[in-house]
Amino acid sequence: MGKWGVFYSSVTGNTKMIAEKIAATVGEAEVLPVEEMPEDLSAYEVVALGYWLRLGGPDPKMMQYLPRVKHATVILFETHGTDPGSEHAVTAYARAAYLMGEGCQILGTFGCQGRINPALLEKRKDAAPDDPHGGAEAKERWQRAASHPDENDLAAAAEFTAQMQRKLLLHRKYMERKEKHL
Repeated sequence: MGKWGVFYSSVTGNTKMIAEKIAATVGEAEVLPVEEMPEDLSAYEVVALGYWLRLGGPDPKMMQYLPRVKHATVILFETHGTDPGSEHAVTAYARAAYLMGEGCQILGTFGCQGRINPALLEKRKDAAPDDPHGGAEAKERWQRAASHPDENDLAAAAEFTAQMQRKLLLHRKYMERKEKHL
């Protein structure tokens, strides 16, 4: 397997934690925050891009970088305060993919809850019940998110990464067989 580039944006440390688990599972990976991401990604077999959610999409730092990602095999990973599998979380992958430059192939996506920035919670604590970030339901969701990422999330990130490695290997074997028969 080739080298992976694992690049992330993180405020609370959630996304960084997942990035480090992905890199540790791969073995040969470079892990860098979004501010240090290289322009030339040709040295990486896979580019894993991690972000936290803001306004239903990648955070502002990652949003600025995504259009510069071109002709790469990409994994998107995200951390969020919403429930796993929610429309909010799923839609964010599409928004990230839409922002990427031409020629990218998305190998897979991974997401998990993460504790929400305390400053943001303070701003939202008095939100009205009709606000999507207000009311008892939102506060219950914040409490569920407060203990994440946890050991189960990290194990799921490692398993996801192993699945992506298997997927790459199977694709490579398929392409080799296809080339032989042409």
